[in-house]
Amino acid sequence: MEDDIILIVDDSVININILESILDKYDVIVATDGETALSILEDEEVNLILLDIVMPDMDGYEVCKRVKNSEHTKNIPIIFTTSKTDEDSIEVAYDCGASDYVVKPFKPKELLARVRTQLKIQKMEKELRLLALIDSMTKLYNRRYLSRISEHMISLALRHKQDLSIIMIDIDNFKEINDNYGHQIGDDVIIELSNMLMIKQRKSDVICRYGGEEFLILLPNTSLNNAEKIAENIRKNVENISIKLTSDKALKFTVSLGVSTVCIHNDKNIESSIKRADDALYYAKKNGKNMSYSI
Repeated sequence: MEDDIILIVDDSVININILESILDKYDVIVATDGETALSILEDEEVNLILLDIVMPDMDGYEVCKRVKNSEHTKNIPIIFTTSKTDEDSIEVAYDCGASDYVVKPFKPKELLARVRTQLKIQKMEKELRLLALIDSMTKLYNRRYLSRISEHMISLALRHKQDLSIIMIDIDNFKEINDNYGHQIGDDVIIELSNMLMIKQRKSDVICRYGGEEFLILLPNTSLNNAEKIAENIRKNVENISIKLTSDKALKFTVSLGVSTVCIHNDKNIESSIKRADDALYYAKKNGKNMSYSI
């Protein structure tokens, strides 16, 4: 079975059954109305949408517009599936943001070819977008990605009343490392820390290089208490990292960490939570370093 997830949006059970049989090698999710489809898209990572035009309450055009107006879903390709063949309907479909248009009754080979084409284009575009969101040195996400994903993550946390915690990390005495050993060793310290964070991260966590020697981790569905434990584990793991200087000499370094949790009653964006984590980090730096502190 293909890894790609396809969302079928159609109010006809017959059409759904036909599409499911044609797309039997793909992971398929079904919605029989527009509101359900939009709800699914809030929680599922969908790669392609097959969208009927004529549906009750909310037609396919309106669904398409709302998908394309959302930062979280705007890059998902949409293929309209409809019996309408007039030029005006086709024009409206493309004006709404559709990537392609397939007329009923479906021709299996044609449909599969169009699906494969859109999925291939989507993968190529995703790779290009990711290049702009990845820090070239560490291969971690950068602050541009953080600004994009954080809005979606805090929205999910607020909707489902789940904790979203933040850990900010700063390399202790980093200026002295650069001054004493050179910028190449400083780069090695950053890279080794990044590698450790990637190895130890949970699948749902988002790790970003926040700037210079600072890093930020978003931990969905994680309480402040559990985030504190994760921060302390990171601190201890860093103590085990060694940067080789010569055949008989290695550099050890430490980090300070600040921890906070999004307050679902007061925080409507991520910035106030990041500020609390940054304040906690500042406290840790001022009170001995090589420690974690939470607010």
